[in-house]
Amino acid sequence: MTETAQPSRGVRLPRDARRAQLLEAAQHVFVHNGYHAAAMDDIAERAGVSKPVLYQHFPGKLELYLALLETHGNELVRRVREAIASTTDNKQRVRAATGALYEFVASEGQAFRLVFESDLRGEPAVEKAVETALSDCIDAITEAVTADAGLDAERARLLAVGLVGLSQVTARYWLDTRDTISQDEAVSLISTLAWKGLAGFPLQTP
Repeated sequence: MTETAQPSRGVRLPRDARRAQLLEAAQHVFVHNGYHAAAMDDIAERAGVSKPVLYQHFPGKLELYLALLETHGNELVRRVREAIASTTDNKQRVRAATGALYEFVASEGQAFRLVFESDLRGEPAVEKAVETALSDCIDAITEAVTADAGLDAERARLLAVGLVGLSQVTARYWLDTRDTISQDEAVSLISTLAWKGLAGFPLQTP
């Protein structure tokens, strides 16, 4: 989501467009204020709508937050799956998957903070949404590792967890240092680190 000009109050939008507008406003408020300090009044004002309009779409702040988590979690999973499917070369798959996680952190209006740095992780529904997104990313990588490295599902999944964890932790660290290290260089460094480890499990051919 990117910031756009706020429409004037009273402008009638199609339901899907209004929902997208409200989610964009909510993302800005949640990212900048955190969940607990964010108020529905602030989100309505940011979106340029009345509170009743906001409540027509979302019954409460938690439901709005969960809708954002689902939206961005799905986007993260889509990027990782596309990265895995983009090549059959295993080394390039590692780079592509690492790059997908870096791109997610670098874009989406700091949406990654909602997924990886939520101040509401104690809430079961939020915890489930975050874990689902990460688990789906891990599943996509596990499938490729199982098929190409000849490992059983449990060992392949452990490697996939390692790649996802390595990529998302370093990407968040890199975000504060990107003035000195470009995104391409960071992805190259981390994917090389991951590949040299994964290269210890050679491709199994029939």
